[in-house]
Amino acid sequence: MTTKSTQPKLKHELGLLDGTMLVAGSMIGSGIFIVSADITRNVGSAGWLIAVWLITGFMTLTAAVSYGELSAMFPKAGGQYVYLKESYNKLIAFLYGWSFFAVIQTGTIAAVGVAFSKFTAYLIPAVSEDNILFSTMIGSWHFTISAAQCVSIVVIMLLTFINTKGVQSGKIIQNIFTITKLLSLFGLIGFGFLAFKGDVWHANWSHAWDMHKLNADGSIGTLTIAAALGAIAASMVGSIFSSDSWNNVTFIAGEMNNPKRNIGLSLFLGTLIVTIIYVSANVMYTGVLSLHDIATADKDRVAVAASHVIFGNVGTYVIAVMIMISTFGCNNGLIMAGARVYYTMAKDGLFFKKTGTLNKFAVPEFGLWIQAIVASILCMSGKYGDLLDMISFVVVIFYVLTIIGIYKLRITRPNAERPYKAFGYPVLPAIYILMGIAFCILLIIYKPAFTWPGLIIVLIGIPIYYIAQRNSTDEDTQELAD
Repeated sequence: MTTKSTQPKLKHELGLLDGTMLVAGSMIGSGIFIVSADITRNVGSAGWLIAVWLITGFMTLTAAVSYGELSAMFPKAGGQYVYLKESYNKLIAFLYGWSFFAVIQTGTIAAVGVAFSKFTAYLIPAVSEDNILFSTMIGSWHFTISAAQCVSIVVIMLLTFINTKGVQSGKIIQNIFTITKLLSLFGLIGFGFLAFKGDVWHANWSHAWDMHKLNADGSIGTLTIAAALGAIAASMVGSIFSSDSWNNVTFIAGEMNNPKRNIGLSLFLGTLIVTIIYVSANVMYTGVLSLHDIATADKDRVAVAASHVIFGNVGTYVIAVMIMISTFGCNNGLIMAGARVYYTMAKDGLFFKKTGTLNKFAVPEFGLWIQAIVASILCMSGKYGDLLDMISFVVVIFYVLTIIGIYKLRITRPNAERPYKAFGYPVLPAIYILMGIAFCILLIIYKPAFTWPGLIIVLIGIPIYYIAQRNSTDEDTQELAD
């Protein structure tokens, strides 16, 4: 008689505070310090700059409170992957999981890691992106590796290693760094309001809703109504990237205490805190910097320019330290949560089988390491920024599909237990769906370069899915034969 070995199980070690810190910490990386420059160039006015952040904040909060219903129905590791599988089928869920592994999560980890390195260079110039350690030509592609890329890979590997030692290790880092960056950001905003310049504020807000393009040379470009809609959509690529990853807490549902309650509350509290910070920070920017200074900030580092006004020359170092703290904590959350998706996919026979096992610390170690490897490759490629622009379209499509799933499940499973129901249903989720579809359509029309590459990445997943299904079936047959 043989005895089956007992496999480790996910441990319920995370509470409401941990979940909220994971939401806020995963959302706040480097975006709020940078992307307002590009938004301002696109829309050209203070009112529309704030409007873009408010629209994004409304969409994020609406999606978060809608996800609360799904998280209460399916309090399992894997989050959005599970919701799509339960609402539709394994194929749709796999396409999300594949895109998530290929670029959504790994590309974000790479981009945040390199952002950490770039701002570390303010304190340690040797790790600058301008310090090229290796350079060669591969066909027509000039391939280089900078010190910043190497530092980002070291940070990714370090955080991955820490997270292989158990969820408690990742939780401690997440809470410490997220609380620190929240206090730092509120401090920056507070000091910014104290440094408000009346003449700058008046100049910025005197024609708050006059939308136009702001060019680097100071000239102004006019926009037709159609072009204005395209400008808003293009602007939202940056704000949506800065607000993304709010759903990471759903991936670790299998390790949350009372997940039916705490996942939904974490989603709401985390996204609300971040939305308040993002809108307040941009209002502060318009009180200390002219729109031209925001649009033409060196390397788009708006927060550095604002900090110079607020703190003087030491402001550069203040922001550098803030971004180092912010991106380090952000990447910890991304790394910790991402591997749980691959773990659940493997359980469904749709990912490397080894990813579906837990190590002695009850975490999916293999999933953590393959995620780190792909993120590191993207760091070295230097193409993570392009990939993230392209994938914003796909991210919103999957959000829309997931929220449509709420309506679908209300029809197909009317008697299912729903400890929490989507706030504002059916109106608020419908508004998000309409706004998400409008965003995607506008990108298709006005920014096709942001759309079709992302779709190609998703579509590549279709043949991979059927190969994975066939291999899974073959393995099951072999096991039965044995």
